[in-house]
Amino acid sequence: MPDTAHADLVLTGGPVHTNSPARSRATSVAVRGERIVAVGHDEVRELIGPRTEVVDLAGKLLVPGFQDAHAHPVGGGLELGQCDLSGETTFAAYRERIAAYAREHADDEWITGGGWAMEAFPGGLPTAAELDALVPDRPVYLVNRDHHGAWVNSRALERAGIDARTPDPADGRIERDADGVPTGMLQEGAANLVGRLLPQVTREERIAGLLRAQALLHSLGITAWQDALLGEHANLTDPTDAYLACAADGRLTARVVGALWWDRARGTEQIEELVARRAAGTLGRLRSTSVKIMQDGVAENGTAALLGPYLDGCGCASDNSGISFVPPEALKKYVTELDAQDFQVHFHALGDRAVREALDAVEAARRANGRRDTRPHLAHLQVVHPDDIGRFRELGASANMQPLWAAHEPQMDDLTIPFLGAERASWQYPFGALLRSGATLAAGSDWPVSSPDPIQGIHVAVNRVLDDAPDGTPVFLPEQRIGLADALSAYTAGSAYVNHLDDETGTIAPGHLADLVVLDRDPFAGPAEEIGTTSVEQTFVGGQRVFGG
Repeated sequence: MPDTAHADLVLTGGPVHTNSPARSRATSVAVRGERIVAVGHDEVRELIGPRTEVVDLAGKLLVPGFQDAHAHPVGGGLELGQCDLSGETTFAAYRERIAAYAREHADDEWITGGGWAMEAFPGGLPTAAELDALVPDRPVYLVNRDHHGAWVNSRALERAGIDARTPDPADGRIERDADGVPTGMLQEGAANLVGRLLPQVTREERIAGLLRAQALLHSLGITAWQDALLGEHANLTDPTDAYLACAADGRLTARVVGALWWDRARGTEQIEELVARRAAGTLGRLRSTSVKIMQDGVAENGTAALLGPYLDGCGCASDNSGISFVPPEALKKYVTELDAQDFQVHFHALGDRAVREALDAVEAARRANGRRDTRPHLAHLQVVHPDDIGRFRELGASANMQPLWAAHEPQMDDLTIPFLGAERASWQYPFGALLRSGATLAAGSDWPVSSPDPIQGIHVAVNRVLDDAPDGTPVFLPEQRIGLADALSAYTAGSAYVNHLDDETGTIAPGHLADLVVLDRDPFAGPAEEIGTTSVEQTFVGGQRVFGG
């Protein structure tokens, strides 16, 4: 007979950050089955029985499981098995990795992968010639770190038939030399001119990518996430079948919300299909209840949608204000109809015009449908006009921040600030202003665009300096720093709210699911500049250990 008098698991002997305003700290937590049954101090130890597993925290901090509100885990897992350039920032390092990968995969028809940083190349623009010197015999396709462009070699351009006569697609740009000849860098939708030719990724490869990603994310304390793209887009294949396979056989140990991709080449006729996909894509720990609308691009390549023009290299206004992928009036209609079908809308909104267009669409949906519990959220929020800060709270739209990007580094200092200008540059990543306005903050990584490690994101949210930044690096817009408790809450309770998991996760409380993380120290006990040295020792999902031990 099961022992119902005792706990299956007790974690005790260290600080417990419950994330609850009523009782923020405890020292012991008891778990029975997959749920927390007691939170407190020495009295919780009375639930220890002969078969109870006891975890001695030994002064280390126990926190709720982290949740990533915007990630691409299957793509990230696949890239880990390809030509992975992440973690490096120089062409010399890329040259070594690409050459080594090409040697080790001599029989592959294509060399694929990515993760390179624009800061490694003048103007953020690598060339086909640089790849030709490394891989002259096969096409190469390498997406950059932000996944808004691809670096290709001459063989890839030839295979796709791209030359000086090829027009730019409506949603992208082919970088060219002074004579109009393509140079090997394809921005936004132009990347698909080559990407659509890549060998198809198999279902088995997608499953392997998911499991590889899940293991990594659990090792970082992540117990749930929102996959920001379920569907086919550019050269990305739909990861839904991998999620369903692992949800069906129990290999999906994380809790996942899938954001179904909105095809911006179509209109409301796709909503009926999305409703069917929501039903088919909900199984076990997978719920496909969100819809992702990508409203603009990124600032570094001039495709983020801005209210005014970008500056050119001389500091003068250019003729480019970025791209709104969905016309604003159409966006209002689409969001209103999705909201009426109880879909959450997950916006990619990076420039101030895209942010305003997304908020206007949420406002239109609220006006038409009333306040429904659909919890729309805007991800990235690089540039937010001050007039729009208060609208997040007013409209009930969550601010989904990617804190790692809010710091001085070459991509920011060389490829972004000069082209935004001083005033707009001061509006970047306004986490502090959003928090003070009463907005709900959620947090994510956009992995594999940047590191999925929540601790590193929390470090930057608090310090506005990267953990590994050189000494003397200035704080990036220090007035937008937030406190450690608020940053931790964004990665737990805030993202749980966005994921409609807040009634069972995000805080440590009796009755909640035992999604828990043991850190190697209590970062609240040390200086803020040392937050980034913290690491995860153990991760539990529903009371089951999925990492460490």
